[in-house]
Amino acid sequence: MSHILDRPIWSALQTRHASLAQGDALALRYPPTVSLFAATGDDRAESLDALRALASPGETLLVVQSSEALVPAGMKAVSRASLVQMMAVEPLPEIADPRLELLGPGDAQAMLDLATLTKPGPFTLGAQSFGSFWGIRQGGRLVAMAGERLKQPGYTELSGVCTHPDVRGQGLGRLMSLYVAGKISARGDRVYLHSYSTNTAAITLYGSIGFKLRSDMHVTALALV
Repeated sequence: MSHILDRPIWSALQTRHASLAQGDALALRYPPTVSLFAATGDDRAESLDALRALASPGETLLVVQSSEALVPAGMKAVSRASLVQMMAVEPLPEIADPRLELLGPGDAQAMLDLATLTKPGPFTLGAQSFGSFWGIRQGGRLVAMAGERLKQPGYTELSGVCTHPDVRGQGLGRLMSLYVAGKISARGDRVYLHSYSTNTAAITLYGSIGFKLRSDMHVTALALV
């Protein structure tokens, strides 16, 4: 039996992110200024054709789901990678720390710069369209952040967790994860996240704060031939 998070992009765009959705009943995507995430609700040929129709020349669409994505006719798989999807076993408590601040539109470039440097996953200047992000500054410079990404009824994804190399080893990644997860839990949502299967350090960190494996996942980058 399928789970709402087996195709998390599809379920988000069908529900809590419907205002961001571009496409039709067969395939949906986020605006390219927000994300290159796209999805279908199933693997029927007509759904895959609709997915291809959402792609622009020179653009790469990213599909995340529990099964390996099929490649639509007229497209190619540029890359594939394995992910794990982890979920907090219990609601996480809200924590307070005076160093953390809610980030706003004026922080978009600093957020993108930090994400580009640390590569937590796909990130754009429009990432705040997904949800709220929080960060820590040192000397006026953004050095750590985390926030919300995909949202479904009863679920919110913790994402964008990154720490500048200059401040690693201070526990800021753990702090950011706990802080944002606590905010999500306080709303009554279950917290989940994705990590590359090869990122054992991140998986160990998330396991230590109460996350367990829910499903193996796959991310596929698709482009027009």
